[in-house]
Amino acid sequence: MKFNNSSLALAGASWKSAVFLTLSCMVWFRANLIAQSLPSPVFRASVVKINITPDKPKQLLGYGARVSSGVHDSIYHRIVALDDGRTQFFLVSTEICLMSPSLYDEVAANLNQKLGIEPVNFWWSVTHTHSAPEVGVPGLAEVFLGDRYKHPVDTEYTAFVEKTLFDGIVEARRRLEPARLGIGWGYSQANINRRAVDVDGRASLGLNPDGPVDRRLGLIRLEKLDRSPLALIVNYPIHGTVLGGTSLVISGDAPGVVSDYVEEQTGATTLFINGAAGNIAPIYSVYPSPQAGHLSQFRVLLGDRILEANRMIGHTQDTVRLFTGSLTVESPRKPGLGWPSYLGKYSRTEKNGDPLVRLPVRFLRLNEDLAIWSAPLELFCEISNEVRDRSPFPFTLFYGYTNGWLGYLPAENAWRHGGYEVNTVSPFTPAMPGQLTESVTAYLQGELRSAGSGTSVPNKKP
Repeated sequence: MKFNNSSLALAGASWKSAVFLTLSCMVWFRANLIAQSLPSPVFRASVVKINITPDKPKQLLGYGARVSSGVHDSIYHRIVALDDGRTQFFLVSTEICLMSPSLYDEVAANLNQKLGIEPVNFWWSVTHTHSAPEVGVPGLAEVFLGDRYKHPVDTEYTAFVEKTLFDGIVEARRRLEPARLGIGWGYSQANINRRAVDVDGRASLGLNPDGPVDRRLGLIRLEKLDRSPLALIVNYPIHGTVLGGTSLVISGDAPGVVSDYVEEQTGATTLFINGAAGNIAPIYSVYPSPQAGHLSQFRVLLGDRILEANRMIGHTQDTVRLFTGSLTVESPRKPGLGWPSYLGKYSRTEKNGDPLVRLPVRFLRLNEDLAIWSAPLELFCEISNEVRDRSPFPFTLFYGYTNGWLGYLPAENAWRHGGYEVNTVSPFTPAMPGQLTESVTAYLQGELRSAGSGTSVPNKKP
């Protein structure tokens, strides 16, 4: 057999390719053996609870301007830290009403600079009690309800809230220990739709037992390795408005009273994370006192349902992977609406002069079962219900009032009824509900579902 130069060159190239392929397979096989021999990253968690009840009268947020006259129950930061060996994630639940996204940005930048925590891994949620002090500048609320903010910003209390939060995160990081995680569903009838629609089709704040509602309760349980309780994270949509505008006592309202009760019963620090409560009220709402509003009864209506859901979680696991992500949804801004300069990053003007709202959305995935998305909104429940129904994850939760507040986002069909949420305190147009639903659903079905499979890289801890 004769070989020409081309044949010899081809044979040589084939031989070299075969050697390279063999060596590559050996390297790959050895790397996999080494990886399999290494211990899996240990999942760790911790929780910190800090009292932020003021010791002097404060301006209360949630209704018209008013000053507190006493304290019914203390208010807190509750902070959970999660660490899967690659990503550290911090979730804060603070018992206040609202905060500007600019305050979140300030705290997030400080944490990033001093502790190396990326903003995507720091979520600051508020329970939305209407009986807690104002914190920081009004934000978008000064555009909607400027008559409520003629008094100076309480910089002293704001600084106290920021410092205690920062110190709490430092402590939560220090306390991280091996942990187990479980998830489950519950159900409570402690809430009701609050969009009362009259015969003329116009909506007003009231009670609507026939209106859309979400009574599902999402629960995350954290345990120590010996199965002793560490923390519960409760997700349920309900306005913190059992106490009305004539009440002057500081209180965590229903979310706070329920959290305290669950802690007493379980020994687990309990973070209450509000859901899509934009059109959902407590079944007793805007009463002049805790007694008149049956505030303590929410320990039964909601607290006992949380305890029941906790008992139903039969399995926890110590192998947990975290994946975080984000997207920004842009949509037309309501015509003629002003915008504070310090919220510039949340708005953009198109070339034709039309203004847009830039809404940041965050995502967290835990293993293959649980997906959480959050936004700085008072969201109508129809939107989160649809996202949950279309999600590929068995457990999909929405965390509202998180990382600031950019007003209400009503469902698309709510615009025809008008009302407070549509006409007064929303910067959006009817285009936004559909845009948000489709964007979030696509992210859940795409990027978040594929995270960790080689097509997406999780955020790494500092």
